[in-house]
Amino acid sequence: MTPGPASTAEEIIEHLRALGSDENIAGMARFGIATETALGLSNVQLRRVARMVKRTDHARALDLWTSGIREARLLAAFTADPKVLTLAEARQWANACNSWEVVDTVADLFVGARLEQVLIPEFAADEREFVRRLAFAMIATAAVHLKKEPDSTLLAWLPLIETHAADERNFVKKSVNWALRQIGKRSPACHGPALALAQKLAASTDRTARWTGKVRQRLGLPA
Repeated sequence: MTPGPASTAEEIIEHLRALGSDENIAGMARFGIATETALGLSNVQLRRVARMVKRTDHARALDLWTSGIREARLLAAFTADPKVLTLAEARQWANACNSWEVVDTVADLFVGARLEQVLIPEFAADEREFVRRLAFAMIATAAVHLKKEPDSTLLAWLPLIETHAADERNFVKKSVNWALRQIGKRSPACHGPALALAQKLAASTDRTARWTGKVRQRLGLPA
């Protein structure tokens, strides 16, 4: 059965299972994707399903997330309604994140829901690796997609980037670097302050902070 806007979460999951691939699961693991509940669908396939079912049923998206299945959770993020997503729902989803790709996908949703002012500092203060990554994925997403937001809003996140630049955990440090890079590329007004922070980090005695500071090479400084 081909899913559509009226399909239930159970019907959509059944369709996802039919498209699953063990070979794809093996490939995902090589990229650090959590595969314990994966069915083996690519994001291209999931985007296609999302277009079929459309963003018409927020409750269904919540049911898809509750299933715990990788693909269903990504599809939930693609089809949840940002206009009605609540802080409580966002926090529940963040608590369940166990993979960088899920984190980066829900970051788009949370920024679209305009929850970033509350959730970024909250998630950055959380010691869990994927929750903290979510904070900086949201910053990176906001820098790109919130085009009407004043640059000062993004620049206000630079101290948070500096604070956590020494977090050596792989998925955190990459997201901190990503956030700094995206702020620096946003506009001429953002470029200078981001570059100054990159220089400061590059001169740090902390190895991870220095690694994060290497973003300066992409912001206009020589290596």
